[in-house]
Amino acid sequence: MQTTSHILMIRPVAFGLNIQTADSNAFQKRTAPQEKVQEKALAEFDAFVAKLRGHGIEVTVIEDTVEPHTPDSIFPNNWISFHEDGSIYLYPMQAENRRLERREDIIDQIGKNFDIREINDLSFTEEKGQYLEGTGSLVLDRENKLAYACLSIRTQEKVLDIFSKESGYEAITFHAVDENGMDIYHTNVMMCVGDHFVVICLEAIPDEKEKNAVIESIQKTKKELIEISFAQMNQFAGNMLQVKNKEGKSFLVMSERAHQSLNPRQLESITKYAEILSSPLTVIEDNGGGSARCMMAEIHLPELGLR
Repeated sequence: MQTTSHILMIRPVAFGLNIQTADSNAFQKRTAPQEKVQEKALAEFDAFVAKLRGHGIEVTVIEDTVEPHTPDSIFPNNWISFHEDGSIYLYPMQAENRRLERREDIIDQIGKNFDIREINDLSFTEEKGQYLEGTGSLVLDRENKLAYACLSIRTQEKVLDIFSKESGYEAITFHAVDENGMDIYHTNVMMCVGDHFVVICLEAIPDEKEKNAVIESIQKTKKELIEISFAQMNQFAGNMLQVKNKEGKSFLVMSERAHQSLNPRQLESITKYAEILSSPLTVIEDNGGGSARCMMAEIHLPELGLR
């Protein structure tokens, strides 16, 4: 299944602008106001969780710890992913302070309700300066076993090859840049794969051969291609995740900013497949350079007792 009703989220205790990631993340705003950032981000986080739960989506919330200091812990999808065969993948992170987000107690907590059969730890490649930051770097078409990845300092082919061999996913790689020519740091800020649709900023892929290969791959899966612009990508319109609730109803989750950037034609296309669920995340977006999708690590593991 492409979508799940189970989400892991990490409640922040010391959220703020992470200087160690700012050089490669153009979505972070170094000039963002720093007054009461943690307090404001926590309010956005709690309101977001409440909205998800209010629509029947199951959210496991785990508190971050004060020590070690991990300003980006609110984005757990970068260090861990959960799969329907019972496997977990742990990923190599570029920023040293982001490596501290990997916590065994979080895995233990998840294991109380889900069947974890295998842990695949790719973080050893950090020693070689090679990175692959989870489902930030990888946008997974789980049904067709495809992993879309725009290559950057945080998404490197050598680690991607290891992931592909271990997971069985076929990698679809390309290069993507913003309107200033800077590498897009994570694939999931420009692209979202749903069960019957793909939202993508095609103008971010400058190489026509690579762009056509991505389009061809999407067309082969018979998913509707919904194109967004640079301007919409900059409002985090690519940073979306399709989920379902306990009754099987489908939602496309995004920030309020992303929702407001969409035009009527795009909204019409999306709502054929999913109800839009959005929440204000401005402080988190401006300081963290990530949005709604980055905050959710979807749990596809088998539930205990349902084997």
